[in-house]
Amino acid sequence: MSKSFLEVDGLSKVYPDGQGGDLTVFEDVRFALEKGEFVCIIGHSGCGKSTILNVLAGLDEASSGNVVMNGKEVKGPGLERGVVFQNYSLLPWKTSLNNIVFAVKARWPKWSKDKVREHSERYLKMVGLDHALNRKPSQLSGGMRQRVSIARAFATQPELLLLDEPFGALDALTRGVIQDELVKIWEETRQTVFMITHDVDEAILLSDRIFLMSNGPNARIAESVKVNLPHPRSRATIFQNPAHHKIRDYLVDFLVNRSGSAQPEEDGSPIVIDPSAGDAAPKPVPAKPDTKTETAARAVNA
Repeated sequence: MSKSFLEVDGLSKVYPDGQGGDLTVFEDVRFALEKGEFVCIIGHSGCGKSTILNVLAGLDEASSGNVVMNGKEVKGPGLERGVVFQNYSLLPWKTSLNNIVFAVKARWPKWSKDKVREHSERYLKMVGLDHALNRKPSQLSGGMRQRVSIARAFATQPELLLLDEPFGALDALTRGVIQDELVKIWEETRQTVFMITHDVDEAILLSDRIFLMSNGPNARIAESVKVNLPHPRSRATIFQNPAHHKIRDYLVDFLVNRSGSAQPEEDGSPIVIDPSAGDAAPKPVPAKPDTKTETAARAVNA
């Protein structure tokens, strides 16, 4: 049986609830990513999206379950995985170019100085910042800083790129411009990307698939929605495709009406949905009985 590029099996995260018990943020999360896919994950605040991403990055540990990438279990951070956070995370004393050079030198320490610089400049040019090579982060707007972060992450050519709401702090106009640049750079590199977003339209523009999480606590990745829209995509024209409206309506319906009760397949894998093909929402699954409540009820009635 062929293995996927990334496989997540039975992932759960449990914290102390401060009252002597436990709080299960998410449980039995199972999914796979294929090489070169762009996958977004959407869910309401508190369902554990960022924690899942941090586990994939090796920055956090799951309470149970495992993550396997290219046949090796993920344990701790590594250069084969790149992360872009919402808060830019640039080195303030280095220029735009040198922020990227620093990462590229760490990735390929045997490269010559000229090769490192050429490679770094190429990725800054991809995000439209070849005119700002020598500016420090304090001399850049918020949108420009995030472009440097994105360029740095792509420049190290990680096998898996993890984006944690990278445009969340940007205004709508800047956000749209950087979305277009992200589409362009991904079309050129075809790196595997896993991205958190709260923006339905952003997810449709960027993704091959969209994971939908149920509400926490005890959140699950309930559904995997196919985005059958041709590449390359453009914000200016994507809405003209009838499939766009079907996908968008499906996502909004999930978030508004079904995220509180949605469940995955019996084996824990997300239910695969293709709204553009007319797939309807799965029928609600009856909630599993609370064993503790049932036991208490029996004791009272005995």
